[in-house]
Amino acid sequence: MKSEDTPFEGGPMDGRVLPVLLGPTGHPPKTYRIPVPDAAGGPPTVLVYRRVPRGHSRKLGLPQGWKYEFAAEGDQGAGKKSGRPRWPWSKPDATPDGRRDDATE
Repeated sequence: MKSEDTPFEGGPMDGRVLPVLLGPTGHPPKTYRIPVPDAAGGPPTVLVYRRVPRGHSRKLGLPQGWKYEFAAEGDQGAGKKSGRPRWPWSKPDATPDGRRDDATE
C-alpha cells in the first residue's frame, strides 16, 4: 500500500508530518482519528482531523496535495449530512406489491 507524508495543522499535532495510507483513489482518508489514552485509565480521547487541500493548481484548480486540519468539534458534523439513509434506501417503494403505476392491465 502507498503512503504519503501528510502535515497536520492545529491541535496537539500541529506542525507534525505523519505517513498516511492512501486509498484506492490515491487520496488519504477524509477524516483521521487519533486515540489518545487517558492517564487515569479512563476512556481514550479521540482527536479528529479533517482533510483539506494544501493548494490548487492555476489552470484547472485541482488540489496539489492534502493536509489535515484539527476539528475542535470532534465527531460532530462528520460523515453524513442528514440523518436519513441515502438512495435507493431513502425512497421506499410506493407500490408494495412491486407493480408499476404506469403499467396497464
